[in-house]
Amino acid sequence: MELPATSLTDPAWLADDLRRARRLHGPAGPVVLGTIRWYSASSVLVAPTLEPWVHTGVARDPALDAVTFDITDDGRFLDAYSTRTLGPAPGELAAALVRTIDAVVTAFSRASGASPRALWAIAIDSIANRLLWAGSTTGDADAAKRSAEELAEHMAHAAHDVPGCVWNGSPRPRFTTVGGRLVVRRSSCCLVYEAPATLGAKCVSCPRQTPTERERRLRTLLGP
Repeated sequence: MELPATSLTDPAWLADDLRRARRLHGPAGPVVLGTIRWYSASSVLVAPTLEPWVHTGVARDPALDAVTFDITDDGRFLDAYSTRTLGPAPGELAAALVRTIDAVVTAFSRASGASPRALWAIAIDSIANRLLWAGSTTGDADAAKRSAEELAEHMAHAAHDVPGCVWNGSPRPRFTTVGGRLVVRRSSCCLVYEAPATLGAKCVSCPRQTPTERERRLRTLLGP
């Protein structure tokens, strides 16, 4: 079903969504549930903006009043689209992303108690992943690094113009090479391993494991 992205800053909707997340993931605390939801929502939120930018050089507007989600009945985010385009200037895209992400991070933090800095880190990793996925489809995965560096620089400047924004340019998108493949070196954690339904099950790229273990699991997933 469709959901306007403005719902992500609606306290009543967020409270209901935490209850839906509890039914899906088990009786975890609001910090864990809110973090899990934002990990999913942030990736889907930035996708319709960044993928066209990589492929055509023209981004779609990530403003909440321009974006609509496709979600499941239990609140999982499947897809999204934006009804407006932005100009080709990366500074315009960066400023729009900062305004949107900061508004949602503020709302999620108030609803769940999760740290705004932790939620911002998740958004930065989502941006890195979406740029990498989009770049991979063009046959130039290394372009993700260049695009991420350019976008992050513009976003850092734009963040100074958003009152109360806790993201000041750090962390930024990070990448590393594993088995000859470029991957995102995450600085954020979704906390899914703390939810009863997935207790102890850390993501392959989870930063809360030793670098050796993370690389071993990534190599197993990606191949030699």
